[in-house]
Amino acid sequence: MNDQRPVKRQPSLLERAADMFGLDPAATAPTIDLSQLPPEPEKKRRKPKAAPEILPPETDDAAPTVETVSPARPSPRKDVARAAPAVVPARQGRIDRERLAARGMVVPGTPVTGIAEEYRIVKREIIRNFAGTANRPVVPRGHRVLIASANPGEGKTFTAVNLALSLAAETDHDVLLIDADIAKPSVIETLGLEDGPGLMDALSDPLLPVGDCLIQTDIPGLKVMPAGTRHMDDTELLASARTEALLAQLEQSAPGRILILDSPPVLAASPAAVLAGHVGQLIMVVRADQTLESSLRDAIGLMAGCPHIQLLLNGVKFSPGGRRFGTYYGQGGAS
Repeated sequence: MNDQRPVKRQPSLLERAADMFGLDPAATAPTIDLSQLPPEPEKKRRKPKAAPEILPPETDDAAPTVETVSPARPSPRKDVARAAPAVVPARQGRIDRERLAARGMVVPGTPVTGIAEEYRIVKREIIRNFAGTANRPVVPRGHRVLIASANPGEGKTFTAVNLALSLAAETDHDVLLIDADIAKPSVIETLGLEDGPGLMDALSDPLLPVGDCLIQTDIPGLKVMPAGTRHMDDTELLASARTEALLAQLEQSAPGRILILDSPPVLAASPAAVLAGHVGQLIMVVRADQTLESSLRDAIGLMAGCPHIQLLLNGVKFSPGGRRFGTYYGQGGAS
Protein backbone atom coordinates (compact mmCIF):
# COMPACT_ATOMS: atom_id res chain seq x y z
CA MET A 1 0.00 0.00 0.00
CA ASN A 2 1.13 3.51 -0.76
CA ASP A 3 1.63 5.93 2.12
CA GLN A 4 -0.80 8.78 1.44
CA ARG A 5 0.33 10.94 4.35
CA PRO A 6 1.37 14.47 3.30
CA VAL A 7 5.12 15.10 3.14
CA LYS A 8 6.23 17.88 5.48
CA ARG A 9 8.00 20.78 3.72
CA GLN A 10 11.63 21.29 4.67
CA PRO A 11 12.16 24.75 6.21
CA SER A 12 14.32 27.27 4.35
CA LEU A 13 17.70 28.52 5.54
CA LEU A 14 16.04 31.65 6.92
CA GLU A 15 13.41 29.63 8.81
CA ARG A 16 15.95 27.15 10.20
CA ALA A 17 18.22 29.93 11.42
CA ALA A 18 15.36 31.65 13.22
CA ASP A 19 14.20 28.39 14.78
CA MET A 20 17.71 27.46 15.94
CA PHE A 21 18.22 30.75 17.80
CA GLY A 22 14.62 31.29 18.89
CA LEU A 23 14.16 34.45 16.86
CA ASP A 24 11.30 35.62 14.67
CA PRO A 25 12.47 35.32 11.03
CA ALA A 26 10.47 38.34 9.91
CA ALA A 27 9.05 41.28 11.77
CA THR A 28 5.29 41.58 11.79
CA ALA A 29 3.31 44.77 11.71
CA PRO A 30 1.73 45.78 15.05
CA THR A 31 -2.05 45.54 15.32
CA ILE A 32 -4.25 48.43 16.47
CA ASP A 33 -7.27 47.88 18.72
CA LEU A 34 -9.98 50.05 17.16
CA SER A 35 -12.12 49.85 20.32
CA GLN A 36 -9.47 51.85 22.22
CA LEU A 37 -9.50 54.76 19.80
CA PRO A 38 -11.39 57.94 20.89
CA PRO A 39 -14.77 58.48 19.18
CA GLU A 40 -14.75 60.65 16.10
CA PRO A 41 -16.10 64.14 16.91
CA GLU A 42 -19.44 65.00 15.42
CA LYS A 43 -19.27 67.21 12.37
CA LYS A 44 -21.08 70.54 12.54
CA ARG A 45 -24.05 70.79 10.29
CA ARG A 46 -23.64 73.38 7.60
CA LYS A 47 -26.50 75.59 6.53
CA PRO A 48 -27.65 74.77 3.03
CA LYS A 49 -26.53 77.31 0.47
CA ALA A 50 -29.12 79.22 -1.51
CA ALA A 51 -29.71 77.88 -5.00
CA PRO A 52 -27.70 79.84 -7.57
CA GLU A 53 -29.61 82.17 -9.89
CA ILE A 54 -29.97 80.71 -13.36
CA LEU A 55 -29.10 83.19 -16.06
CA PRO A 56 -29.76 82.79 -19.77
CA PRO A 57 -26.72 81.63 -21.73
CA GLU A 58 -24.66 84.32 -23.40
CA THR A 59 -23.95 84.07 -27.09
CA ASP A 60 -20.30 84.21 -28.01
CA ASP A 61 -18.71 83.63 -31.36
CA ALA A 62 -15.43 82.56 -29.75
CA ALA A 63 -14.41 78.90 -29.88
CA PRO A 64 -15.46 76.90 -26.83
CA THR A 65 -12.77 76.03 -24.30
CA VAL A 66 -12.04 72.39 -23.51
CA GLU A 67 -11.06 71.46 -19.98
CA THR A 68 -8.12 69.07 -19.98
CA VAL A 69 -7.96 66.19 -17.52
CA SER A 70 -4.48 65.21 -16.33
CA PRO A 71 -3.75 61.49 -16.69
CA ALA A 72 -3.45 59.26 -13.65
CA ARG A 73 0.00 59.39 -12.07
CA PRO A 74 2.00 56.21 -11.70
CA SER A 75 3.27 54.93 -8.37
CA PRO A 76 5.44 57.48 -6.51
CA ARG A 77 8.59 55.33 -6.57
CA LYS A 78 8.50 54.66 -10.32
CA ASP A 79 7.72 58.31 -11.02
CA VAL A 80 10.69 59.51 -8.98
CA ALA A 81 12.97 56.89 -10.49
CA ARG A 82 12.02 57.97 -13.99
CA ALA A 83 12.62 61.64 -13.19
CA ALA A 84 15.99 61.12 -11.46
CA PRO A 85 19.05 61.56 -13.68
CA ALA A 86 20.76 58.31 -14.58
CA VAL A 87 24.18 57.62 -13.04
CA VAL A 88 26.32 56.04 -15.76
CA PRO A 89 29.31 53.94 -14.57
CA ALA A 90 32.59 55.31 -15.88
CA ARG A 91 34.37 51.95 -15.72
CA GLN A 92 33.78 48.54 -17.24
CA GLY A 93 34.77 45.18 -15.77
CA ARG A 94 34.52 41.49 -16.54
CA ILE A 95 33.64 39.10 -13.71
CA ASP A 96 36.04 36.19 -13.18
CA ARG A 97 33.67 33.22 -13.49
CA GLU A 98 36.42 30.65 -12.96
CA ARG A 99 37.19 32.22 -9.59
CA LEU A 100 33.52 32.08 -8.60
CA ALA A 101 33.28 28.41 -9.62
CA ALA A 102 36.43 27.53 -7.66
CA ARG A 103 34.89 29.06 -4.53
CA GLY A 104 31.57 27.25 -4.93
CA MET A 105 29.59 30.39 -5.68
CA VAL A 106 26.78 31.27 -8.08
CA VAL A 107 28.24 31.43 -11.61
CA PRO A 108 26.18 33.42 -14.15
CA GLY A 109 25.46 31.72 -17.46
CA THR A 110 26.18 28.19 -16.23
CA PRO A 111 23.90 25.22 -15.40
CA VAL A 112 21.81 25.49 -12.22
CA THR A 113 23.58 24.23 -9.09
CA GLY A 114 22.51 23.61 -5.52
CA ILE A 115 23.90 26.95 -4.33
CA ALA A 116 22.12 28.76 -7.16
CA GLU A 117 18.80 27.20 -6.12
CA GLU A 118 19.32 28.15 -2.47
CA TYR A 119 19.83 31.80 -3.38
CA ARG A 120 16.80 31.73 -5.64
CA ILE A 121 14.76 31.03 -2.50
CA VAL A 122 16.55 33.73 -0.49
CA LYS A 123 16.03 36.42 -3.14
CA ARG A 124 12.30 35.62 -3.38
CA GLU A 125 12.00 36.54 0.31
CA ILE A 126 13.84 39.80 -0.33
CA ILE A 127 11.61 40.71 -3.29
CA ARG A 128 8.38 39.86 -1.44
CA ASN A 129 9.33 42.23 1.36
CA PHE A 130 9.59 45.32 -0.84
CA ALA A 131 6.98 44.30 -3.41
CA GLY A 132 4.23 43.71 -0.84
CA THR A 133 3.21 40.35 -2.33
CA ALA A 134 1.86 37.29 -0.50
CA ASN A 135 -0.26 39.53 1.78
CA ARG A 136 2.85 41.15 3.24
CA PRO A 137 3.11 44.86 4.02
CA VAL A 138 5.66 46.77 1.98
CA VAL A 139 8.90 47.23 3.96
CA PRO A 140 9.97 50.91 3.85
CA ARG A 141 13.25 51.32 1.97
CA GLY A 142 13.05 47.60 1.26
CA HIS A 143 15.09 48.00 -1.94
CA ARG A 144 18.14 48.58 0.28
CA VAL A 145 19.47 45.33 1.75
CA LEU A 146 22.39 45.12 4.19
CA ILE A 147 24.28 41.82 4.53
CA ALA A 148 26.04 41.49 7.90
CA SER A 149 27.43 38.97 10.38
CA ALA A 150 28.37 39.12 14.03
CA ASN A 151 32.05 38.27 13.48
CA PRO A 152 34.51 37.95 10.58
CA GLY A 153 34.63 34.72 8.61
CA GLU A 154 30.93 33.82 8.88
CA GLY A 155 30.08 34.29 5.20
CA LYS A 156 28.65 37.81 4.78
CA THR A 157 30.61 38.65 1.61
CA PHE A 158 29.92 35.17 0.20
CA THR A 159 26.21 35.83 0.78
CA ALA A 160 26.25 39.41 -0.54
CA VAL A 161 27.96 38.45 -3.81
CA ASN A 162 25.81 35.35 -4.39
CA LEU A 163 22.61 37.27 -3.66
CA ALA A 164 23.61 40.09 -6.02
CA LEU A 165 24.46 37.64 -8.80
CA SER A 166 21.15 35.84 -8.33
CA LEU A 167 19.11 39.06 -8.26
CA ALA A 168 20.88 40.32 -11.40
CA ALA A 169 19.15 37.55 -13.35
CA GLU A 170 15.75 39.14 -12.61
CA THR A 171 14.36 40.94 -15.67
CA ASP A 172 12.47 43.55 -13.60
CA HIS A 173 15.36 44.66 -11.42
CA ASP A 174 18.78 46.27 -11.66
CA VAL A 175 21.31 45.45 -8.92
CA LEU A 176 24.04 47.62 -7.42
CA LEU A 177 26.44 45.76 -5.11
CA ILE A 178 28.20 48.15 -2.69
CA ASP A 179 31.26 47.14 -0.67
CA ALA A 180 30.66 48.97 2.62
CA ASP A 181 33.33 47.05 4.57
CA ILE A 182 35.78 49.94 4.40
CA ALA A 183 38.48 48.45 6.64
CA LYS A 184 38.71 45.08 4.88
CA PRO A 185 36.91 45.21 1.52
CA SER A 186 36.68 41.94 -0.40
CA VAL A 187 33.86 42.25 -2.97
CA ILE A 188 36.16 43.44 -5.78
CA GLU A 189 38.66 40.64 -5.15
CA THR A 190 35.90 38.03 -5.01
CA LEU A 191 34.53 39.09 -8.40
CA GLY A 192 37.97 39.52 -9.96
CA LEU A 193 37.41 43.20 -10.83
CA GLU A 194 39.88 46.08 -10.87
CA ASP A 195 39.74 48.31 -7.79
CA GLY A 196 39.37 52.08 -7.88
CA PRO A 197 37.34 54.98 -6.46
CA GLY A 198 34.23 53.93 -4.58
CA LEU A 199 31.90 54.62 -1.67
CA MET A 200 34.30 56.60 0.54
CA ASP A 201 35.44 58.76 -2.37
CA ALA A 202 31.84 59.62 -3.29
CA LEU A 203 31.08 60.57 0.33
CA SER A 204 34.24 62.58 1.04
CA ASP A 205 34.34 64.50 -2.26
CA PRO A 206 30.95 65.99 -3.27
CA LEU A 207 32.49 67.29 -6.52
CA LEU A 208 33.46 63.81 -7.71
CA PRO A 209 30.95 62.42 -10.24
CA VAL A 210 29.21 59.39 -8.75
CA GLY A 211 29.62 57.54 -12.04
CA ASP A 212 33.41 57.55 -11.51
CA CYS A 213 32.84 55.34 -8.46
CA LEU A 214 30.81 52.66 -10.28
CA ILE A 215 31.77 49.63 -12.36
CA GLN A 216 29.46 48.22 -15.03
CA THR A 217 30.11 44.47 -15.13
CA ASP A 218 29.66 42.21 -18.15
CA ILE A 219 26.35 41.15 -16.57
CA PRO A 220 23.86 43.79 -17.83
CA GLY A 221 21.85 43.88 -14.59
CA LEU A 222 24.81 44.15 -12.18
CA LYS A 223 26.88 47.18 -11.22
CA VAL A 224 29.47 47.35 -8.43
CA MET A 225 30.68 50.17 -6.17
CA PRO A 226 34.03 49.44 -4.47
CA ALA A 227 34.76 50.53 -0.91
CA GLY A 228 37.09 53.24 -2.19
CA THR A 229 39.90 55.06 -0.41
CA ARG A 230 40.11 54.40 3.33
CA HIS A 231 39.15 57.36 5.48
CA MET A 232 39.86 57.99 9.15
CA ASP A 233 36.33 59.33 9.64
CA ASP A 234 34.52 56.49 7.88
CA THR A 235 31.89 56.04 10.60
CA GLU A 236 31.10 59.76 10.69
CA LEU A 237 30.83 59.95 6.90
CA LEU A 238 28.48 56.96 6.82
CA ALA A 239 26.34 58.56 9.54
CA SER A 240 26.01 61.85 7.65
CA ALA A 241 23.11 63.07 5.54
CA ARG A 242 25.42 62.77 2.54
CA THR A 243 25.17 58.96 2.75
CA GLU A 244 21.37 59.00 2.73
CA ALA A 245 21.38 61.38 -0.24
CA LEU A 246 23.88 59.21 -2.13
CA LEU A 247 21.92 56.00 -1.54
CA ALA A 248 18.71 57.70 -2.64
CA GLN A 249 20.40 58.95 -5.80
CA LEU A 250 21.79 55.50 -6.60
CA GLU A 251 18.45 53.81 -5.92
CA GLN A 252 16.36 56.24 -7.94
CA SER A 253 18.65 56.42 -10.97
CA ALA A 254 17.20 53.16 -12.33
CA PRO A 255 13.61 51.86 -11.94
CA GLY A 256 13.42 48.73 -9.80
CA ARG A 257 17.01 49.03 -8.61
CA ILE A 258 18.08 47.00 -5.57
CA LEU A 259 21.05 48.06 -3.44
CA ILE A 260 23.01 45.22 -1.78
CA LEU A 261 25.50 46.47 0.83
CA ASP A 262 28.25 44.25 2.24
CA SER A 263 28.63 45.39 5.85
CA PRO A 264 31.65 45.10 8.14
CA PRO A 265 31.28 42.57 11.00
CA VAL A 266 28.87 44.02 13.55
CA LEU A 267 30.87 43.19 16.70
CA ALA A 268 34.20 44.22 15.13
CA ALA A 269 33.48 47.59 13.49
CA SER A 270 31.19 50.49 14.42
CA PRO A 271 30.10 51.44 10.85
CA ALA A 272 27.83 48.38 10.72
CA ALA A 273 25.35 49.85 13.21
CA VAL A 274 25.34 53.14 11.31
CA LEU A 275 24.61 51.41 8.00
CA ALA A 276 21.61 49.67 9.57
CA GLY A 277 19.85 53.02 9.80
CA HIS A 278 20.07 53.55 6.03
CA VAL A 279 18.42 50.30 4.88
CA GLY A 280 15.03 48.62 5.05
CA GLN A 281 16.15 45.00 5.18
CA LEU A 282 19.00 43.31 7.03
CA ILE A 283 20.18 39.73 6.52
CA MET A 284 22.28 38.52 9.44
CA VAL A 285 24.46 35.62 8.30
CA VAL A 286 24.80 32.91 10.94
CA ARG A 287 27.45 30.22 10.50
CA ALA A 288 26.05 26.94 11.77
CA ASP A 289 29.32 25.64 13.23
CA GLN A 290 30.75 28.93 14.48
CA THR A 291 28.32 31.71 15.53
CA LEU A 292 27.50 31.78 19.24
CA GLU A 293 23.97 32.60 20.31
CA SER A 294 25.23 35.32 22.67
CA SER A 295 27.20 36.95 19.83
CA LEU A 296 24.18 36.80 17.55
CA ARG A 297 21.89 38.45 20.11
CA ASP A 298 24.45 41.19 20.79
CA ALA A 299 24.82 41.85 17.07
CA ILE A 300 21.07 42.05 16.48
CA GLY A 301 20.76 44.47 19.39
CA LEU A 302 23.31 46.79 17.78
CA MET A 303 21.50 46.67 14.43
CA ALA A 304 18.16 47.84 15.82
CA GLY A 305 18.22 50.78 13.41
CA CYS A 306 16.93 48.45 10.70
CA PRO A 307 13.21 47.63 11.10
CA HIS A 308 13.31 44.25 9.32
CA ILE A 309 15.96 41.67 10.28
CA GLN A 310 16.17 38.10 9.00
CA LEU A 311 18.67 35.33 9.65
CA LEU A 312 20.43 33.24 7.02
CA LEU A 313 22.05 29.98 8.11
CA ASN A 314 25.40 29.38 6.41
CA GLY A 315 27.64 26.30 6.40
CA VAL A 316 24.78 23.83 6.83
CA LYS A 317 25.41 20.09 6.46
CA PHE A 318 22.30 18.47 4.96
CA SER A 319 21.15 15.02 6.13
CA PRO A 320 20.96 12.15 3.56
CA GLY A 321 17.18 12.53 3.41
CA GLY A 322 17.27 16.31 3.09
CA ARG A 323 16.75 18.38 0.00
CA ARG A 324 19.26 18.38 -2.84
CA PHE A 325 18.69 21.48 -4.92
CA GLY A 326 20.18 21.26 -8.38
CA THR A 327 20.01 17.47 -8.68
CA TYR A 328 16.54 17.69 -10.25
CA TYR A 329 18.11 19.14 -13.38
CA GLY A 330 20.48 16.20 -13.82
CA GLN A 331 24.21 15.84 -13.34
CA GLY A 332 24.99 18.87 -15.47
CA GLY A 333 22.17 21.02 -14.12
CA ALA A 334 19.90 23.17 -16.25
CA SER A 335 21.19 25.45 -18.95
